[in-house]
Amino acid sequence: MDQSRIPCQIDPARLASLLGTVRDRFTVEALHECRSTSTSLLERSRQGAPSGSLLVADRQTAGRGRCGRSWSSSPEAGLTFSLLWRFAGAGMARLSGLSLAVGVAVVRALRTVGVLGVGLKWPNDILLDDGKLGGILIELESDHGSPSAVIGIGLNLHLPPAGEGEFLHRPAALAQVLAPLPDRHHLLAQLLVDLATVLDRFSLGGFGALRSEWQAHHVWQDRPVRLLDGELVDRVGICLGADADGALLLRTPTGIERCLSGDLSLRVA
Repeated sequence: MDQSRIPCQIDPARLASLLGTVRDRFTVEALHECRSTSTSLLERSRQGAPSGSLLVADRQTAGRGRCGRSWSSSPEAGLTFSLLWRFAGAGMARLSGLSLAVGVAVVRALRTVGVLGVGLKWPNDILLDDGKLGGILIELESDHGSPSAVIGIGLNLHLPPAGEGEFLHRPAALAQVLAPLPDRHHLLAQLLVDLATVLDRFSLGGFGALRSEWQAHHVWQDRPVRLLDGELVDRVGICLGADADGALLLRTPTGIERCLSGDLSLRVA
């Protein structure tokens, strides 16, 4: 069957009609399938795509998570998209904690559509009752000193089939707690509205301006954890959340340590 004649799950015109006052800040393209929305959008960014460019795909065949992990998606089962956002006049150091700030926007949007019990885990996991509902992948680049970010977000609407993708947590899905599911246009529109608000605030005040809200949704606060570097235990301690720069704070026998490496993973001890 000719895929080009089948409507995509997201209709850009319908989505735009739901964005209200932020409509002009986004340029939306919907695809039936691509290897990775973030990879495709990074290429477009290098070719001068404007801030607010959004790429949403029904299916990703080679979606990427942190540390090279896979994130696959299929029609109906999930919502996956990537957003290009340019931060004029900011240095790369100012973008520390961006994935945490994006998590705040996702929680806001999900609460608005009626999803309760959503939490955040450093640095990029979206949890629902301790199961992984979704993830955030941030990829940064700098063009003549002006940084840009491709923000990839994937959410499970339904539970993925057993064996699909690579999960370090039990998967969770919106369908487990919300019936009927919100129309995906309304869900994506709400995500974009909250992303615009949060990214504007982040541009002005960095993660510090959103830290208290992130801490309020941090589900591993004061829990004993292991910090992994690959498969090796890097250190253990009590998780204290994040500081104003987005660094993980860990109480260890030698004191409170800051951990900022993007290659580190957090596990319950």
